[in-house]
Amino acid sequence: MNTLSFGSALCALSFCAGAALAHGGGPSHDGDDPGHDVFTQVFQVRKATAAFQRLDNALAAGYARFQGCVEEPGEGGMGTHFVHGDLVADTVIDALRPEALMFETSHNGKMRLVGVEYIVFQEAWDAENAAPPTLFGETFALVPSPNRYGIPAFYELHAWVWQHNPYGMFEDWNPRVSCTPRHGGLLRQPF
Repeated sequence: MNTLSFGSALCALSFCAGAALAHGGGPSHDGDDPGHDVFTQVFQVRKATAAFQRLDNALAAGYARFQGCVEEPGEGGMGTHFVHGDLVADTVIDALRPEALMFETSHNGKMRLVGVEYIVFQEAWDAENAAPPTLFGETFALVPSPNRYGIPAFYELHAWVWQHNPYGMFEDWNPRVSCTPRHGGLLRQPF
């Protein structure tokens, strides 16, 4: 299985420095029913990432495994992250092109897509923007350096678009995601 080092992502970052970069994303929240806009956006993300329910498709699209499964006792898990180095290496935030896909291993060893994560390095983002990134009406969280991943400070936002999270759609930890393979199917509802 391919493994991505953030060293290669940082190397790619230097090659992308000259690119024209802009903050993107889905529909704005200026309408009368912002909840409907979020639901519509989440549906669009599910549609855009549906092919990645097969890990082979994610690998073929340029995603590679980054470290092992992430779990926090008493909080839940994030699963195993597969990161797309080219997407991490820019400062474009596009709801339909997440920088990371999160998978959970089932009891039969198959990987199941449970969510996506949007990631941008703080230094690159802050050089072009006055405020942290936002998407779905949510402000990204800052993960300072040093961190458990051994990479520079970055902004991140999780979206549990393939596995219900009782803590909330955009929370980091999901108590329904585990690093221990389990029996049974996953709830594949966005809300």
